[in-house]
Amino acid sequence: MSQQNNNYDENDIQVLEGLEAVRKRPGMYIGSTGAGGLHHLVYEIVDNSIDESLAGYCTEITVEILDGDIIRVSDNGRGIPTGIHQKEGISAATVVYTVLHAGGKFGGGGYKVSGGLHGVGASAVNALSEWLELTVYDGSDIWFQRFERGHYSEQLKKIGKTERTGTSVTFKADDEIFETTVYSYDVLLKRLREQAFLNAGLKIVFEDKRDPEDIKGETLYYEGGIRQFVEHIHTARGLESLSGDVIYFSGTQGDSFAEIALQYNDSYNEIILSFANNIHTKDGGSHETGFKNAITKVVNEYGRKMGLLKDKEKLSGDDIREGLTAIISVKLTDCEFESQTKVRLGNPEVRPFIEKLVQEKLMNFLEENPDTAKLIFEKSLSALKAREAARRAREAERSKNAFGKSPMPEKLADCAERDSRYTEIYIVEGDSAGGSAKQGRDRRYQAILSLWGKMLNVEKARIDRIYGNDKLEPVVAALGTGIGEDFDIEKLRYGKVIIMADADVDGMHIRALLLTFFFRYMRPLIANGNVYIAQPPLFRVERNNKIRYAFSDEERDQYIAELSENGRYKVEVQRYKGLGEMDPEQLWETTMDPERRTIVKISMEDALRADEVFTVLMGDKVEPRRNFIEANAKFAQDLDI
Repeated sequence: MSQQNNNYDENDIQVLEGLEAVRKRPGMYIGSTGAGGLHHLVYEIVDNSIDESLAGYCTEITVEILDGDIIRVSDNGRGIPTGIHQKEGISAATVVYTVLHAGGKFGGGGYKVSGGLHGVGASAVNALSEWLELTVYDGSDIWFQRFERGHYSEQLKKIGKTERTGTSVTFKADDEIFETTVYSYDVLLKRLREQAFLNAGLKIVFEDKRDPEDIKGETLYYEGGIRQFVEHIHTARGLESLSGDVIYFSGTQGDSFAEIALQYNDSYNEIILSFANNIHTKDGGSHETGFKNAITKVVNEYGRKMGLLKDKEKLSGDDIREGLTAIISVKLTDCEFESQTKVRLGNPEVRPFIEKLVQEKLMNFLEENPDTAKLIFEKSLSALKAREAARRAREAERSKNAFGKSPMPEKLADCAERDSRYTEIYIVEGDSAGGSAKQGRDRRYQAILSLWGKMLNVEKARIDRIYGNDKLEPVVAALGTGIGEDFDIEKLRYGKVIIMADADVDGMHIRALLLTFFFRYMRPLIANGNVYIAQPPLFRVERNNKIRYAFSDEERDQYIAELSENGRYKVEVQRYKGLGEMDPEQLWETTMDPERRTIVKISMEDALRADEVFTVLMGDKVEPRRNFIEANAKFAQDLDI
């Protein structure tokens, strides 16, 4: 063992100058170096343009994906100030792009309301870009500066004359930092559409110019704002509204502004999206808490006032929010987010503001619209009855075993290891594939659970039908966590839950059903990164005992060319129609051996997309499902959320 230096002195303290800190720890600033972090770069620059819109100076933003996955974001705002910064001695525009915590959002009247309150957006994007070019139009001159990995060799300089105002930022993400630098058109479109809904009257033009022969894009402009957001969600998911027009109200408290749009639909799930200064607070916060408290109080008070509730009867928040779609948007002068990635709003004063607003405006609406109020109430009462039925079903399940544990399913072939950090369970459809998996696995840490028959579509079922279901109960028992409000991830028996189904339409459907179940009733499994999709090969290519497994048509053709030595020799190609066609050794080699397999981790970077996918794929409406599958053929194949 080599001797270590135990001295620890002032020379060991590393000071990261300027943007070095961002490049050293990018995840602290943009969340990750995966696809989510890559797209976050675009959001940061677009958010700066939207801040100009909030300030009343920008009416149009153009976002382009250029050849080579280069991004250009342009606006018609005031343009970043180009004068010399008194303290730094360089252009203010250069300061914004090279100094952390610099910008017009820390006082001084630059912005009354803004999303990028941490002030690291522009400089972080600059630090994480291979290069970035900034062009500023001030109504008289055009200014330009180029940066490379955050550094510059020339100061901001004039390059021409102009009558327009605004800012244009062009950048290429650094492939030394990011796992991928390829942007998803759909991911960016969804975010930009969201921003257009949240800023009624702002025009966002989005174009993908990577393929000159197939330029695509949309102009996103919504005068109706978040009202249209609710309508869009229902249309996209094929949901029928129950409560007439979208209910909308807004209010102010000092410099704070809030607006809320809501509508009930025919589903059993709630969709609540909250935003603070246009930023999606996916973990909620004080504004979402205030809304939930208020709607629960209002509907119960209305029910008692109208004699619709019995003396001791009370609707829970879950009952009242079943089938509700709501958008909550607040604009604040001083947002307090609980992290740099801004997923939860912390401002305590917002909760009573929202509670008061909702209690007053929603009660007035219910009293003035008795027909809609009755529909909402009937749906909530129906949810209450289902919740009580679910409680009885849950208690019946618990009473089956005096110790509160369900017996292990008959079709579970368990593993020897008991520490969930090292174990994994393959959930396999069909006895044939299950048999091969049991024989091919490593029994020390791999468990196999075979499923059979048609599984319950939980998208069309309330929780009372989930308990005791003969197709889902084995999954619940094997994992050990319970479901719904009983879910406890500490009781998870396997660190990896791997869905292994055939690489065809039926297999896709089974994956969708299982993922829907996990998403609705065991969501922390996905949030915690425990759920995976196995990727079995589609082809086996062989010549003279040389075997290659191909996972796509392109890979198959590549192996055929390789083994046939460009057509000189005949090769055998086998197309696997299902997992059951593989013998145990082949299944181990291709799909189960950790050294050679490919498994896709299911993540929740975009919970709205995942939620929409499940609603469309598993819902009653045929047209939205067909449109979705046609538009997302690759997604439908491997269901990587």
